[in-house]
Amino acid sequence: MSLFNSKKKWERDYGPYLILVLIWGLFCVFGLRLWYLQIYKGEFFAQKAKDNRLRKQSIYAPRGLIMDRKGKLLAINEPSYSLAIVREDCPEIDKTLLQVSKWTGVPFDELKANFERGRRRVKSFEPQIIIPNLSFEVLAKIEAYAPRWPGLKIMVRPRRKYLQGPVFAHVLGYVAQASEEELNKDSELALGDNIGKQGLEYVLEKRLRGKKGLKRMEVDAVGRSLHEEVLRPPQPGEDIHLSLDLELQKKVYELMEGRAGAVVVMEPDSGQILSLVSSPSYDNNKFVQGVSIEDWRKLIKNPLHPLQNRCIQSVYPPGSVFKLVVAACGLFEKKIDLEEKIYCSGAYRLGRRVFRCWKKHGHGRVDFTRSLVESCDVYYYKLGEELGVDRISSFAKKCGFGQLTGIDLPHEKRGLIPDRNWKLKRFKEPWQGGETLNMSIGQGYTLVTPLQVARFVSALVNGGKLYKPSLLSEESRAKAKALPFADDIRQKIIRAMIRTVEADHGTARGLRKDGIIIGAKTGTAQVVKLLSEYEEKEIEEIPYRFRDHAWMASFAKKGDRSYVVVAMVEHGGHGGSAAGPIVRAIFDFIFEQ
Repeated sequence: MSLFNSKKKWERDYGPYLILVLIWGLFCVFGLRLWYLQIYKGEFFAQKAKDNRLRKQSIYAPRGLIMDRKGKLLAINEPSYSLAIVREDCPEIDKTLLQVSKWTGVPFDELKANFERGRRRVKSFEPQIIIPNLSFEVLAKIEAYAPRWPGLKIMVRPRRKYLQGPVFAHVLGYVAQASEEELNKDSELALGDNIGKQGLEYVLEKRLRGKKGLKRMEVDAVGRSLHEEVLRPPQPGEDIHLSLDLELQKKVYELMEGRAGAVVVMEPDSGQILSLVSSPSYDNNKFVQGVSIEDWRKLIKNPLHPLQNRCIQSVYPPGSVFKLVVAACGLFEKKIDLEEKIYCSGAYRLGRRVFRCWKKHGHGRVDFTRSLVESCDVYYYKLGEELGVDRISSFAKKCGFGQLTGIDLPHEKRGLIPDRNWKLKRFKEPWQGGETLNMSIGQGYTLVTPLQVARFVSALVNGGKLYKPSLLSEESRAKAKALPFADDIRQKIIRAMIRTVEADHGTARGLRKDGIIIGAKTGTAQVVKLLSEYEEKEIEEIPYRFRDHAWMASFAKKGDRSYVVVAMVEHGGHGGSAAGPIVRAIFDFIFEQ
């Protein structure tokens, strides 16, 4: 039998079976695939098809409004427009991102990187925001061409707007896009969400944010909405009423324009703050929209540091304002005889060192009241030497210095009330007697914030209660500590402060105002020891960085109304001449209202 005949026989005998096996094989393959798609993965694909047609989307909740004590709006919400991409509807993502780059001017690489970073947080059927806060010019351009680019979607979201901008920036702070770290920490946040980053926006984030709602949309094959159903309505954030007064805040801001410093206006009987101004300030609206690199560089390179809240984040030597504390300590420790007079020649010797009074030729014979009224340094050098650093330091801390006040703002500084242990730990050196003398007039290592001074003066006025300073109108007044001295001592200090305004030689006599009881203490805090060449110069002739800080700590009463105003002007010179006119103008404004 030839080979040819053998092959034909094999085909005749086994060919039909082979074809049959192939048909069954194909049938099994298709059957298995059908089982895989319809049964094993059926639920998955059914859900995917459903998701493709019925999509769920978050409804953004408006952030709570912020108002002043009279209900005037300070922070509101306005609609903003963002560009999002839906991956499932976008067949050519790179080509689409390139077009978006041309419309918006955002580099393609940056867009692509942001897209890749964010895509793991967003399902393929959900809109992923790629450009937040579109300008109207860019929005109009995209609206005109977007229908040609499947997958692109314009999203409307509420955006924060601060109606007074820099006037309240250090109190309200601002919101900005949540960072990667913040997104990881908070499961309620989604890509592109704004959250509080500074000020009350940061501290009250949970109350202000609200809760997102949810809606279901039926879409067509290219993702266009055919029908929408709200599954869960959004819950707006809580509205917040502040203790601040809008008109007063604007007035204080205007008075501080062109100066670096801080002003605190407080109601002593409640601890509520009526005005809190740090100067210079910044426009917090720029952070909501995404601050530009150029604006950011201007802010951080500004030598006056406008982002810093000087009321609570800057610490200064208090100068003679601290004599109020040392005086109270002297009375408490019975180191002061009210009738005793000390001779001030303009200098006080301790060992081989001579400590000068601010009045070159001295005050002559000085008693307790005159020591505060005319702010005699020699009186407090002697008192400080008798008290010693341990008593002064402990007493000052009980008066609220060197500690946080607890105000509802982030990054508050404690200041510094030094003692022997602190210096040994900090400099590995023992405390020196001359340092106690410097401390007794508010110089040396002692550092305070303007808010701490306002809190202490309020306690002097309100009967001795150290309230937690409050920016919220509903804050309880229960959290008060007591000053560490009796009421008769407090009254002696108050009377001396009033004489500082009413006496002819009082250092705060510029505050005098008919029909109003005003008390005050001036402070001139030396920044550096002046070179001899500047000692006889006028303040304007001294380089700015060498000029003293100017303080004025004051209170005013008329009828049942009482206020505490503390002003600190950086490198302003003398307290009476630099900070005094600001305080005077504030009292004029308050009592004319």
